[in-house]
Amino acid sequence: MRTLFKGGSVVSGKGVRRADLLVEGEKVVSLGRGLKVEADRIIDVTGCVLFPGFIDAHTHFDLEVAGTVTADGFASGSRAALRGGTTTVIDFACPGKGETLASGLGRWREKAVGKTFCDYGFHMTIDDWNEGIRTELPAMFAQGVSSFKMYMTYPAMLLGDRDLYWALKELKALGGVCGVHCENAGVIDGMIAEKKALGELSPASHPETRPPYLEAEAVGRLLRIAQAAQAPVIIVHLTNGEALGEVLRARKRGQTVYVETCPQYLILDKSLYYQENFSDAARYVCAPPLREKKEQEILWKALRRGEIQTVSTDHCAFTLEQKEMGREDFTRIPGGLPGVETRGELMWSCGVARRKLSVAQMCRLLSENPAKLYGLFPRKGTLQPGSDADIVVYDPSGGHVIRAEDCESAAGYSPYEGFAADGGVRQVWLRGRLAVESGNVLFSQPEGKYLARAKCML
Repeated sequence: MRTLFKGGSVVSGKGVRRADLLVEGEKVVSLGRGLKVEADRIIDVTGCVLFPGFIDAHTHFDLEVAGTVTADGFASGSRAALRGGTTTVIDFACPGKGETLASGLGRWREKAVGKTFCDYGFHMTIDDWNEGIRTELPAMFAQGVSSFKMYMTYPAMLLGDRDLYWALKELKALGGVCGVHCENAGVIDGMIAEKKALGELSPASHPETRPPYLEAEAVGRLLRIAQAAQAPVIIVHLTNGEALGEVLRARKRGQTVYVETCPQYLILDKSLYYQENFSDAARYVCAPPLREKKEQEILWKALRRGEIQTVSTDHCAFTLEQKEMGREDFTRIPGGLPGVETRGELMWSCGVARRKLSVAQMCRLLSENPAKLYGLFPRKGTLQPGSDADIVVYDPSGGHVIRAEDCESAAGYSPYEGFAADGGVRQVWLRGRLAVESGNVLFSQPEGKYLARAKCML
């Protein structure tokens, strides 16, 4: 099957060009102005912008958290991803304490195989460090897992500084890269104990016990540990200027540091936690928490300057009923927000349409950079001959209002309810097949493939 996309503008990390795009089977064959070729079907995309399929490198599907399980498993989560233009997700395989990496990866593959509507891969979470874990790492790379995740918070998952150092050294030797959740667990626990002693148990206490300077402290400490290990690191879901400052200082020292942020930190702010109604406030509980509005412009400037490399979602969806678990104690509110479905239109509407980002910058943040960072480029992240024909046809004209009732996510609500988007996703193509049209997911059966990934190339 040969498909010709005519009349649109094709985006890369370098810019936008008016060009027709020819797809044969699952691959891009050629692109150029006014292509004169035979095709089985011609798709008129006049006035539209063609992005490489978006990549969300930070999702949590079918994850057990706080005594419950995320509302979105791989089926509903990946359908939501596709609807929003995300054709590839990289989820986290999370072994339990004492479980082998192989066993953890096997469990996550069982969760995903035959249930995932978009293409997918896995990061491997390391929440323990011992000789057994160390000796397993080469086998992870052999199975296409080249990136890892470690935590400096959450008692059940955090690694101490010594283990962080050893793990980073080992990953550096193997050519891997590691993302780290940076918050100071000890001080946070102390602040939580103080709030509980005072009986201040509402969602308003959540941001007060996880202040931005404790994120910045952990970022700075991690980067000194990484300096000692001579290892690259990724700061995931960075939220504030103070933490960014630690990154910029490390780069001046010559360190390799990659940074991810999320739409919620660019658009939403901490005032939402102080709403009187519990449900209205609790739905926004996530870690790190939303910050003050002043931090948003700092992050947007960092995106424009290339100081932040990717925008992922940290999609970790719970229903409002699940959030009720913390009505009497904010620490029992399952932390996380749905977001995989709305990232593309939010970045266009709040970034490109408001001239905070160029179209090429949006492409780098959502497609090209994550593909390079996580070893998928040029199969993913670009529209060039030989690449997978993952295509987002974005129509800048018109617009719509984000409504939970239209969404595929099983969360049942959207943090962006009522947001007026500029334009929207007209079509999504996965490996040359039309997957989404006008907000409707067309696949009746999961079509996602597991992606074995190479090493970082960013």
